[in-house]
Amino acid sequence: MSIKRLFLACCLVQLAVAPAGSDERKNHDKDVVYDEAKVPPYDLPPLLVSSEGKPITTPEEWFNVRRPQIMSLFGNLIYGVVPQPESPIKTTFEVVKTDRNFMGGKATRKDVRIRFENAKGSAEMTILVFTPNDAKGPAPAFLLHSFAGTKDDGHDAHPDRPGFLRNGIPLGEFLQRGFGFVVVPQGALVAHNEVEFLKGIHPLFYRTGQSFPKANEWGCIAAVSWSASRAMDYLETDRDIDANRIAAIGHSKMGKATLWTVAQDQRFALAISAQSGCAGAALWKRNFGENMEKMVTRFPYWLCRNAWKFVRNEDDLPVDQHMLLACIAPRPVYVHSGVEDTWADPRGEYLSAYHASEVYRLLGKKGLTSEASPPVGEAIVQSDVGYHNRPGGHSIEMFDWLKFLAFAEHHLNPK
Repeated sequence: MSIKRLFLACCLVQLAVAPAGSDERKNHDKDVVYDEAKVPPYDLPPLLVSSEGKPITTPEEWFNVRRPQIMSLFGNLIYGVVPQPESPIKTTFEVVKTDRNFMGGKATRKDVRIRFENAKGSAEMTILVFTPNDAKGPAPAFLLHSFAGTKDDGHDAHPDRPGFLRNGIPLGEFLQRGFGFVVVPQGALVAHNEVEFLKGIHPLFYRTGQSFPKANEWGCIAAVSWSASRAMDYLETDRDIDANRIAAIGHSKMGKATLWTVAQDQRFALAISAQSGCAGAALWKRNFGENMEKMVTRFPYWLCRNAWKFVRNEDDLPVDQHMLLACIAPRPVYVHSGVEDTWADPRGEYLSAYHASEVYRLLGKKGLTSEASPPVGEAIVQSDVGYHNRPGGHSIEMFDWLKFLAFAEHHLNPK
């Protein structure tokens, strides 16, 4: 058995014995910190000091000096960079299906195939685009990094719940408020927990003789992020969508991907991270709940291989996740936590947003002003850095969707 396959077998065993529920996970992960009193002392890397030790005092210095340094560190040490392919990639768009009477005539649904091809091979994905039929012009939209595929019926209208899709998304609320909704499914370009990278999008980028990403090259999360940017390429051609007002959103792993997507691709107007936790909004150095060791053990190639160097050594990371949120500035960012979702470290998610606010203020935007987390159930919406923590666990509830919509309405003026 190859080392790679042996490693996969070990990971699958760990996945099988590590349930997703917070209480069961606590019982299994006896070595994980869930007590705020046990959080180790830590120092965050400074946001507004360059790698050379120079204070960053102006927006120009942030954009021209510090932000590029931070993005390079995240690319090479955490998520992995997208390599330059030997053979140019040709991208084509095809609307393969149009339903103008979706949800009782309230929306138009388009199934759009995006195909990538070069001398190394081909890959394709299908995105779903829903637009309100009563829109007076191009509509702003939410772009969802989705766990689901497009071959199931999860994105069909629910037969018994008017205004909802089968998977529980309240599409009617988005349409009523003037928003479109775009679904970018994972799985077509990279598997959920890929370990070989011999199919999908990666082979199109390999150099001659290469069959696996290099240590600083993209893993699963970065590939998911790349797919959202390709969806944006299409949306810029769709006359029913205002591509200048796209809010990217994702939950859990997809929340991690959303933050990396919007930090890299400045065409996105807004980011919403739902319970993204480790490698998402939560601070690495708190080592609360999921940490680097747990992530790379269970999901070994979500990040690039260079990230493995920081297992049980998060203090040596030259970045932390507040810096990723800051790289989204001045565009708005919203972070959502759940009280019982301790694996994702709600307190660490809030602190990340709070510390990122330093850059928002430098750029003349409104950030979080208190280091104390807000009361549970209280949402900070009218700010460029938004946040709420609600009762319950690892999911998106109606309460959350309504706060996301309120945040997007505040910034994107849909109607």
